[in-house]
Order: sequence, then structure tokens, then C-alpha cells
Amino acid sequence: MELRQLRYFVEVAEREHISEAAEHLRVAQSAISRQIANLEEELGAPLFERVGRNVKLTPIGKTFLEHTIVALKAIDFAAKQVEEYLDPAKGTIKVGFPTSLASYVLPTIISAFKKEYPNVSFHLRQGSYKYLIEAVKNRELNLALLGPLPKKDEALNTTVLFSENIHALLPANHLLAKRDSINLIELRHDHFVMFPDGYILHKVAMDACKSVGFVPKITSEGEDMDALKGLVAAGIGVSLLPESSLYDSTPRMTVRVPIANPSIRRNVGIITPTTRVLAPSEEIFLEFVSQFYSRVSGFQ
Repeated sequence: MELRQLRYFVEVAEREHISEAAEHLRVAQSAISRQIANLEEELGAPLFERVGRNVKLTPIGKTFLEHTIVALKAIDFAAKQVEEYLDPAKGTIKVGFPTSLASYVLPTIISAFKKEYPNVSFHLRQGSYKYLIEAVKNRELNLALLGPLPKKDEALNTTVLFSENIHALLPANHLLAKRDSINLIELRHDHFVMFPDGYILHKVAMDACKSVGFVPKITSEGEDMDALKGLVAAGIGVSLLPESSLYDSTPRMTVRVPIANPSIRRNVGIITPTTRVLAPSEEIFLEFVSQFYSRVSGFQ
């Protein structure tokens, strides 16, 4: 069984078409057909069945695909570790991040790191809270920034970088816009714009409102931080957003106001897997970011 055969198999399985797989891999269609036939002969079981001009995985083919993907990821990771062992300052770091950390925290971290390690490359992947956790668990990522960090999980290591307040973002003409701070209960009659149910910041906002005795009236939802800010700027409603997401990008026609009661905070940090070792460049990045936030004032 050869790596080439396994990679051909995965490509055909994902595209369900031999000629398309051949075109993508830039090899002859006959070569792919021959290698897959050899693989099936070695395994003693058919992996595909023909459906018109396409191919479909057989039941055993689906099972083999799941394990093959895991095996190829492990092999690629092992090769990456060898390469980075020889020169850890020239590796490629894959980092996952949510929208709430995209505008300020992520650029700050990457910019500071690149000043000291200019030859390290980054592959950045934005995703939802749940996706990022699962991606670290299933080998798609080894590092992901999250806020708040998830509760104790045997599959994850967590490193806290800083803690921050959740602020109210109000339209500039709101009755409370000129206040130095507000109590959350004062927004009980307002319309809210929020992330949809299932997003972690939706839960943070809902839990905070319920803790002071009201359920927010959600009139609009958005899956992007800038979209929520735009809805507030348009006067559609108010929102509760992390302080760091408002540092450099508080839009015109809005005002951010601290919430005095209750104190709504989230911790922000990095998750890594407990089941595998980080690559050398990833270890350097994790250590750098941890030290960076221990030195920076303003993140308590």
C-alpha cells in the first residue's frame, strides 16, 4: 500500500469522478484507475461502484475513507514536524479564530509575532466556536483562539491570555449614549441585535440579561461582527459585544458604553490538543503569545 494510492483514493472519493480527480492531480486518468485497482486488489474489497459516469463509495469504501483521512493527516503532520525540527523558524502555523477576535486581537498577535519570526508563515481559518473546538480535536487545527475558553475537556489544553469586559454598543442617539456607564437592566425595553442562537456570544448576552431579570427582545441577527455593528449604527437596536472587538472599529453613529452591573466578562485564550504534540513552530507561537499578553498592559 503506497501513499500515492491513498491520496488518489481520497481525491476520487471526494470528487466522485475519476477524470476530475485526474485533472486536479495533474496525472493521467489511467494512472489513477490503475492505482485504485491495485489498492482494491490489495485490500481484497471493492472501494467504489460505478454510477453512470461517476463513482460512489461502497459501504466498506466509506469506512476506509474515514481512516485514510486520519492516517494521511497524521503522516503530513509527522513530515511537517521533521521539517520544522530542522528549522522551526520557517514553519507554517495554522490558527483558527472566531469573528469576535478578527478585528483587533488576531492582527495584534500576528503582527507582533512576525516582527520576531518574519520567516514563519500563517494559514488562518475563521470559524464558529463549535467548529474550532472540533477542528482542534480532529486534527484539522492544532491551535485556535477562543473567547470564552471552553469548560474542562480531556481532549483540550487551554491557555488563558487575558480577560475582558462585554460592553453595550448603542446607537449614537440612544437616551443612554452619553452615560459613563449603565446597568444592563436599563436596556430591558430596547430591541437587541445579536449573533444567532448557537453562537457563544449569543449565549453570553442571553445569560447576562436573564441574570438581571429579563429576556432581550431580539429583532435582528447577524453572523458577522461588522454586520451587528452596522445594524446598531442604523438604529435597529443595541448589542452586547466584547471590548476588544470595539477598540479599533467602533463604527460611526454608535457609542460603546461600559456595563457597571452586572460585570460581564469573558476570558480569551488558545486551545490545543492533549492527544498530540505541537510542531516546533506552533510551540514557539504559543509561548510567544502567552508571554506577549503577560507583558501587555490593558489586558487584565
